[in-house]
Amino acid sequence: MQRLDHHRRLRVIPFQQPGALAGTGLTAADAEQAAWAIDTRGKRWRGAAAINAALAAALGCAWLLRLYGVPWIGKAQNGVYAWVARNRGRLPGITPYCSRPGAACVRREIGD
Repeated sequence: MQRLDHHRRLRVIPFQQPGALAGTGLTAADAEQAAWAIDTRGKRWRGAAAINAALAAALGCAWLLRLYGVPWIGKAQNGVYAWVARNRGRLPGITPYCSRPGAACVRREIGD
């Protein structure tokens, strides 16, 4: 996401980073279950909607978020997001935040 954000419109923060959830109104359980996007006014999106909101902001294309609002498109994106979330440990990608050398990681139990 950050690679697409040429104008530095996003702050991507792993929820395990100390203080990351402060002031968001989110719990560790919320953050563990799904990706979240929060705009400067405090509006929050969860899951596939959060990915759309972040892409729209990074690319400067508000229509991406409106496209998610089309019922069958949003439903399809929610299905893909749910599959990726269930299988994220088996998919290639970046090193998880807490596994990175030198990461200041707050390990949380669900319900914290």
